[in-house]
Amino acid sequence: MGMNDTPSGERLHIGFFGRRNVGKSSLVNRVTGQDLAVVSEVKGTTTDPVRKAMELLPLGPVVIVDTPGMDDEGDLGELRVRKARQELNRVDAAVLVADAGEGLGPSEKVLLELFREKEIPYLIAFNKADLLDLEQQEALGRTAEQEGKFLLVSARDNWRIRELKEEIGSLAGQKEQERHLVADLIKPSDFVVLVIPIDKAAPKGRLILPQQQAIRDILDAGARAVMVKEDELADTLSELKKRPALVITDSQVFGKVAAATPPEIPLTSFSILFARYKGNLFQAAAGAAELKKLRTGDRVLIAEGCTHHRQCGDIGTEKLPAMIRKYTCAKPEFVFTSGREFPEDLSGFRLVIHCGGCTLNEREMQYRLKTAADQGVPMTNYGIAIACMQGILRRSVAMFPAVQALLEEDF
Repeated sequence: MGMNDTPSGERLHIGFFGRRNVGKSSLVNRVTGQDLAVVSEVKGTTTDPVRKAMELLPLGPVVIVDTPGMDDEGDLGELRVRKARQELNRVDAAVLVADAGEGLGPSEKVLLELFREKEIPYLIAFNKADLLDLEQQEALGRTAEQEGKFLLVSARDNWRIRELKEEIGSLAGQKEQERHLVADLIKPSDFVVLVIPIDKAAPKGRLILPQQQAIRDILDAGARAVMVKEDELADTLSELKKRPALVITDSQVFGKVAAATPPEIPLTSFSILFARYKGNLFQAAAGAAELKKLRTGDRVLIAEGCTHHRQCGDIGTEKLPAMIRKYTCAKPEFVFTSGREFPEDLSGFRLVIHCGGCTLNEREMQYRLKTAADQGVPMTNYGIAIACMQGILRRSVAMFPAVQALLEEDF
């Protein structure tokens, strides 16, 4: 997979924030080298966050996000501001764009406090600095240095844009450690069997992202990936001369795959592996214990990180609710969200069931987990919920002893 093909969830997200008409969109266009955002003298031209995937040295693959002005007015303005604030929960680093001639006002001070509160690395870019003389630039610098790292730039004159990109690149730094989806669970030359259902919900002519990433991680580890449909698993296992080190299945066929996989062969799901990868396996395992406590009328949020056309037999809107009704012998009320929709107020929900989050970056997934935890709402994911309801959860996390120990307490 080349850098240009790096999934959004694996890229660092860099957000540009600031008041209206300070030149955020102009700077974004200069940094990306494209007319990504509409530029106008009219305040409030940017109405929704605009994203661009690109390469930014020394970071590599990133997503640049241009946000609406944080001082917008009226009902529509409040909505834009709320969207901009939500982006703070998704970005790994922030650029505060301010007008060099006006300096740092109340709106900028509020943003700076939010960056610090949310522990987001940030840089202040004073745009339109070409309009200041040397004495004014020096005076601005003396004031700004108290607030953190800053740079004087000009989008109009393309002045110091290269330096801006270098400073942005140094902001977020590399991710602290290399993480693996499955490579750390296997050895070179191991066989790993991936069970991939091909039904009406499967994308035509391609594999979904979790399957692609698992295959790549297996190959990077020097192991061998064997892909089969659920009806082919039993024959494939009997034909392999070497016992597989692991079977990974799509959650939708967890029960069928568990029945066909001998107990001595480790078994898990793409969803469980992604929960570990995104840092929410413990919380998701604990949240699954709440399934058996659901009663008629309890509200359950089923959230997907990606957006797709829902078809008959969709796992989130049809299969999971049906499984839960059967498992609990109750009729909970289900609410569905997808993409970047995720309620800030979860207090009315008894449980949140989230997809594996393969399209979400780590920061956004952690934000969603923290939102639920702070409001005391249990949260689990598709694969863990299904494994729990089919009585195979302990087996599916057997390679993670600490999680198994947690299950001994909750189940």
